[in-house]
Amino acid sequence: MAAVKGYHALLALRFVLGALEAGFGSGVMFILSSWYKRDEQAKRFSIFYSAAVLSGAFGGIIAGAITSSLDGARGISGWQWLFIVKGAATIACAAIGALVLPDFPATTKRFSPRQKQVALERLKSDNVTTRAEDSLSLTPLQALRNSLMNWRTWPLTFGYMYRYSHVTFQAMGGSATMSYFYPTLVAGLGYTAHMAQYMVVPIYSVAFVAVLATGYFNDKYPYYRGIVIAGLLAASMICSIIVCAVYNFTARYVLLVFMASSLLSGNALSVAYASSTFAPMQLEMRAVSLAFLNGMANLSQIYGAYLFPAQDAPKYLMGFGVISGLSALCVVVYSMAHIFIHRYPIQG
Repeated sequence: MAAVKGYHALLALRFVLGALEAGFGSGVMFILSSWYKRDEQAKRFSIFYSAAVLSGAFGGIIAGAITSSLDGARGISGWQWLFIVKGAATIACAAIGALVLPDFPATTKRFSPRQKQVALERLKSDNVTTRAEDSLSLTPLQALRNSLMNWRTWPLTFGYMYRYSHVTFQAMGGSATMSYFYPTLVAGLGYTAHMAQYMVVPIYSVAFVAVLATGYFNDKYPYYRGIVIAGLLAASMICSIIVCAVYNFTARYVLLVFMASSLLSGNALSVAYASSTFAPMQLEMRAVSLAFLNGMANLSQIYGAYLFPAQDAPKYLMGFGVISGLSALCVVVYSMAHIFIHRYPIQG
């Protein structure tokens, strides 16, 4: 993308990049769900998503440093250097991942037969479906049909989709609504554009700690995962409503800190909740269900990008109003999911 010469070429390459990146998030979800018991997944998903939170804190500052310091070096513009540096870093991570990441428990070549047996038995003891060999039990179409016909897929997908509309997964190649506009929001609260980049750091730093803490403690009480998510969304809803009514810059900034912590903490828990719910499914069916959940959530970026237009500054009543409404809806969705999914669990 650093070498493109026109707008249409840039769009075409961005489309290809998106297509190639599409399986990353779902793939990570599926791999983690295939290695860990249900009461071990929240902290793992939290560690994974904490990287996206850190990128929200420092990504803008690092990108600005790259474009400003390398602009004109070797006759290459700063924005081109940004693509080069990010692309090189991604390739390096991919190479390292290929070397160190194990395959599935039954097929990894890094384990001895005894270690494979232990890994499989511990999953089986928690009713997490796995397989003893590298073979398919369902065709892709069968897995898709069975996944979409399972009623549990839909509330977890819609809950995740609605809450995704005001948070970000920058590690998955995109940014959605709230975190994309945090610098704009902070600037609208009275800070200069330059200072706004730095004022975003405390918001994400607190959220980073909250994400890891909620993931750790939620694995100790996995039965209440749905209720915890509903509680976090209720807290974000309250903060969002207050932001609509209070225009003091300091108060709104503090509320943004609490709102971001609540919203981002629920990300990993939402995926862990879906993954633990889908655990007894056949392996192919679980893979499709997690991919469907992740894919539908990404659609929220289409309308989410329009919730905080610059002309709404500094109140942003439409954006915060939508966040309040979506949070309230998700509280209902996850509360009902907690009741019915525990009453009618998937039988392995």
